[in-house]
Amino acid sequence: MAKGTKYVSKVPDEHGFIEWSTEENLIWQELFTRQIACIKDKACDEYHEGLAKLNLPTDRIPQLDEVSKVLKVSTGWECYPVPALIGFGEFFRLLSEKKFPVATFIRSREEMDYLQEPDIFHEIFGHCPLLTNSSFANYTEAYGKMGLNATKEQRVFLARLYWFTIEFGLLDTPKGLRIYGGGVLSSPGETDYAMNNTDVDRKPFDILDVLRTPYRIDIMQPIYYMLTKVSDLDEIRKFEVDDIMELVTQAEALGLHDAKFPVKQAS
Repeated sequence: MAKGTKYVSKVPDEHGFIEWSTEENLIWQELFTRQIACIKDKACDEYHEGLAKLNLPTDRIPQLDEVSKVLKVSTGWECYPVPALIGFGEFFRLLSEKKFPVATFIRSREEMDYLQEPDIFHEIFGHCPLLTNSSFANYTEAYGKMGLNATKEQRVFLARLYWFTIEFGLLDTPKGLRIYGGGVLSSPGETDYAMNNTDVDRKPFDILDVLRTPYRIDIMQPIYYMLTKVSDLDEIRKFEVDDIMELVTQAEALGLHDAKFPVKQAS
């Protein structure tokens, strides 16, 4: 998790309404228009089905209640406004309560192509369509419960599970490679890189391997893990929390795989 941010989330009024500026709405429109073209024939079918259900506005940032109404009917989830950065404890708690944390700010025009912090475009466009899918939604809730009572050290390992599924997960489908991870779906650069780069390592999903795989948040990903369909997440969700923690213990004992990226230099 990033240590600091220049962004400040907007606070909803007593009715849950957030006032967005003309410029902020224009940024949403440009991001949406660019990315919807980028993910055509690349996003998984379940994502496109969810996007159709949400029917997101293209010319303005949606209000969280608009999205929550669809999610509640579909899977019982809702969007929950949060500051630009929240702690792991709060993050796990919200997910366990079927409240998806959405930082209520949008990136500046200077950071249209890359943003380290998750903004409202990333959260709504990247993740919320799949929260209409029961397998994805139930897995996300189960993930929250996994981390509720985990130690700080265990949460570091659990973060890799989130990273390589919910954020950067791919599917190896009969139609070809498809994307379900929101970190890819909300980024034109990552979409092209994940789908087309010949140096990328795309591996079948193995939970112990995932827990042992280091990553960096500020580079294109050198490795992705693939399921065959979104409903494969049901198999991970079936693990009891104690079983997941036993796998974390095994991963700790075995140690991390060698990193496929250079060590980040301290600034």
